[in-house]
Amino acid sequence: MQSEIAQITPHVGGVIGNAWLMIALPLVGAFILLVFNRFTNRWGHLLGVAMSLASFVVAVLAFFELIGFGDEERRRAVHLYEFIPGMVDMGLLIDPLSISFALLITGVGSLIHIYSIGYMSHDEHRRRFFAYLNLFVAAMLLLVLSDNYVGLFIGWEGVGLASYLLIGFWQFKPSAAVAAKKAFVVNRVGDFGLLVGMFIIWTSFGTLAFKDLGAKIGASGASDGTMLAIGLLLLLGACGKSAQLPLQSWLLDAMEGPTPVSALIHAATMVTAGVYLVVRSGAFFFPEGSGAALAVAIVGAATLLAGAIIGCAKDDIKKGLAGSTMSQIGYMMLGAGLGPAGYAFAIGHLITHGFFKADMFLGAGSVMHGMNDEVNMRKYGGLRKFMPITFVTFFIGYLAIIGFPLLSGYFTKDGIIETAVHHQPILGWLAVLGAGITGFYMSRMVFMTFFGQKRWADDAHPHESPLVMTVPLMILSLGALGLGAYLVLGGRLYDFLRPAVGGEAEAPSFQFASTPGLATLALVAVGVVIAWMKYGRAEVPSVQPRGSFLTTFARRDLYGDAINESLLMRPGQWLTRIAVFFDNRGVDGLVNGLAAGIGGSSGRLRRLQTGFARTYALSILIGAALLTGALLLVGNI
Repeated sequence: MQSEIAQITPHVGGVIGNAWLMIALPLVGAFILLVFNRFTNRWGHLLGVAMSLASFVVAVLAFFELIGFGDEERRRAVHLYEFIPGMVDMGLLIDPLSISFALLITGVGSLIHIYSIGYMSHDEHRRRFFAYLNLFVAAMLLLVLSDNYVGLFIGWEGVGLASYLLIGFWQFKPSAAVAAKKAFVVNRVGDFGLLVGMFIIWTSFGTLAFKDLGAKIGASGASDGTMLAIGLLLLLGACGKSAQLPLQSWLLDAMEGPTPVSALIHAATMVTAGVYLVVRSGAFFFPEGSGAALAVAIVGAATLLAGAIIGCAKDDIKKGLAGSTMSQIGYMMLGAGLGPAGYAFAIGHLITHGFFKADMFLGAGSVMHGMNDEVNMRKYGGLRKFMPITFVTFFIGYLAIIGFPLLSGYFTKDGIIETAVHHQPILGWLAVLGAGITGFYMSRMVFMTFFGQKRWADDAHPHESPLVMTVPLMILSLGALGLGAYLVLGGRLYDFLRPAVGGEAEAPSFQFASTPGLATLALVAVGVVIAWMKYGRAEVPSVQPRGSFLTTFARRDLYGDAINESLLMRPGQWLTRIAVFFDNRGVDGLVNGLAAGIGGSSGRLRRLQTGFARTYALSILIGAALLTGALLLVGNI
């Protein structure tokens, strides 16, 4: 039988009672760095790192305090204040789901902060960069720790603001400024869906608090149409933040930001917010036969294929990883759409992905650091000899993401695939195909960067990055090695999350030699071999070849921008022009015509004012005669 979600217990005191410090510490760091401006230039980066690490320590202590309670007591509410009198109380919900995200955000986020000390060492605005990093971490923590949709939405918008500031940090580059605006605008489309969904939740159930929704939904007798509408609107919001079809177009352009931003946004934080929203809103997605859940699974399957195809054709190492992120988030959405049977694998893959994708993004930054900021993989080659630490850590992340046996991705991604094949066979086998494509494009990236002959310019002098950058890579690679097995085997993560999300009493077991698993490994091996034949053994041209129609299709991000321009931008321009024409010729024409008519009439009437008394007397006489005649005529009638 499916177990109920544990009741929420009010909590005062202890670390959990002071969980607001997780949000407050990085927020205070951002405030100090922004308000005191240049006075913090010398030590501002250290303050930013310290605040993020302090938040991580609070998260770890809260985690250990939480697991000290029994399963039925692992949902703790911390009331903060009355936000909207009689309607919304602002508070925090510390449960297995939120604390898992908090540990990931603060842990991986702190490593990215430390890495940024070296990566941004020569940037004159480094202090401001760390302020934005702190602001981002604080907003993301507010998003996942809030006990209601209002707090979640405030954090959601805060993440959008911070991502805009970080993506466009190098605003002197027009491409960075445009990418930041694009990310901001596209995410507003998803945010509109989330906001309307919240309105319907409030009007239908009278609450936006997570702790009350379960009982309210059961007692309200809401129609299937209402539940489906809420689910689809929340999914629209999730698609915006998690770069899922059809709101994925901002993700690859966002690579214009500094590399630590790419790791923070596209590995452990912002892009995972949509997955969190779906799992936290399980009451609208997990009921048996839910159409909204099926929509989540379909979007996930379509996106994992689209992202993988895009990754096959990118020569920019960061954009190749961005396509990979889009694909891997698709796997998570597919798992979340499978309900209680798949959410643990989805969250597990989210956690392990946070480690190995941050490892690879920061590894790409290390390569760029040693190659004069060059991002084109066709101008790399043979770098494993010059950057041994970067190569080994990147290679571990690569093995994890392709699902090499016994590494993290093998357990979490294959768990999603096996569950999908069992519950939604078509989507499950599409996920198997996506895994094979992942084996190809990730191998292509590794071979072009670290193997083969050197293809870089004579003025490039590749070298290993300093320890402040490589130590975070080593720590992240450890998570890519063994974290998946720890979370999945024995149903450890499933049992931990069940009080917060619900599910069957018995955790789904991981099958080592299942048919989908063996098929996945076979396709991944085929992808690796093809990549080796094309990019490892053969000579890679330093200039991008023209390629086929399919190659162009992938290079242009499946024509996502062209579709958006055709369906949204151009019709919007036409409507704007029609409105301007109507305003100029219609509204302004009417007003101007009326004014001209009055002005002309008054001019003609003014000619009658001659200034001679006899003229006025004659006018009065004529008027009196006409009035008298009219009265006599009316009297005779």
